[in-house]
Parts: sequence; structure tokens; C-alpha cells
Amino acid sequence: MRKKIVAGNWKMNLDYNEGLALFSEIINMFKDEATGQQHAVVCSPFIHLHSLVQLAKGYHNVGVGAQNAHQAEAGAYTGEISAKMVKSVGAGYVILGHSERRQYFGESNELLAKKTDTALAHDLTPIFCIGETLQEREANQHFDIIKSQLVEGIFHLDATQFGKLVIAYEPVWAIGTGVTASSDQAQEIHAFIRKEIAAKYNQQVANDTSILYGGSCNPKNAPELFAQPDIDGGLIGGASLKSRDFIDIVKVFN
Repeated sequence: MRKKIVAGNWKMNLDYNEGLALFSEIINMFKDEATGQQHAVVCSPFIHLHSLVQLAKGYHNVGVGAQNAHQAEAGAYTGEISAKMVKSVGAGYVILGHSERRQYFGESNELLAKKTDTALAHDLTPIFCIGETLQEREANQHFDIIKSQLVEGIFHLDATQFGKLVIAYEPVWAIGTGVTASSDQAQEIHAFIRKEIAAKYNQQVANDTSILYGGSCNPKNAPELFAQPDIDGGLIGGASLKSRDFIDIVKVFN
């Protein structure tokens, strides 16, 4: 049975003390209010990772992740962080291929395939992001774009490796805009992704893959989105910076 996951992406927000204060609120609220088998994951800036891991000790269903990792094991890559470094502080997850990384840093499917391999080699769980822009959706290219991101980014993995991934669908046109894909639009894409996984591997692998929705998800729209059969949680941006909002989204799975 696939996991129900609510993953927060703090992006480039919060200084060190602000991050620790927010995460302390989150884990205490999670302990008091989360009653199901859902998993909460917080993907923070690198400066917070070690301390967040320490705070999360003893909380089986609370994970910590990075927002990126380099494809190389080590080397002369000033300013970069390796998967080994992320793992060494105790983090268990890493976001790869976020739309902002693709857009602002030119990350290609080919590059992300290498990053995925390196993350898996260090026993990190990639939260692998895919999704289309407004221009691509309006041109009715969204299914082709998503399929190419799957094929070129992660379909080189064998079934065992693939089973360690979490996928996040990001309608890029609904990130930071206040616009949200309707629950029907989101479900349509999630079902398409699961169908493609089944065609590549098998139905069991597809059934076991957690697919998160990552487009302006908030406490108000989360219940309708998460009620869809192929939506297994969310990759949460702005709402993850407010402990009450984040936990209210987590509690949809109570």
C-alpha cells in the first residue's frame, strides 16, 4: 500500500533560528494531532538539515529532506552539495527536478536522471518533480511533456530502484500564482502518470508509487484534491511555512 505523504518545500526561506522554531512547532503539532498513518516530510535549506534531523528523532512518520543535490559524488563544484553530504546529516529525502530548478538553473531530464542515480546510490528517497507550463498545457502538449520527463528522467531505473521514488506532479502554471488545478485536472494527470508507470513496469509498481500534487495546495483545497484516487498527498510550498496550515493539510489523512 502506497504511503500518504505531505512534503513541505521551504524553498529559500527562513534563517537558521526561524527554521528550527517552525519545525519544532510542526513536529509538536504532528505528535498531538496526526492520528493516521500519514507521513510528513520537511525539505529545508541546507543550513537547517542537521538540526531538523535531530529534532525529528523518535518521530517515525516525520522525515527531513534537502531541496537539491549534485549529480557528482564529489569534486570542484563550488557552492554545491552532494547526495553523500545530505545523507551524512541523516536526511532521508531530496527534491529533484523542481520546476524552479528546471526553469532557473536549466536542469534537463538527462541531468536529473544522473541526479536520481546518485541520490539512490546514497539511499535517499528522491521526490521527483514533473509538470507542464501554461504554454505547454494551452498547446495541448502536457501529456507529451510529462511522458518525456518520466521516460528521460526516471524510466531508466529498474523496478526495484523505481520503487524507492516519490513523484510530485507540478502544474507549473499553478505554482505561486494562487491558481490551482481543479481536482479533476489533477486527477487526470495523476492517473496518466500511474498508467505510464504500469506500462513501463507493471501494475503493482504503479499501485505502490506515491504521487503527490504540487500546485498551490492549501488547507482549503487539500481535502478535495486528496480525495482523488490517484493523489497520495502534496508537495507544499507557501503553506509549509505556516505550521498551522501545514498540519491542517497533513490532517486531511487522519
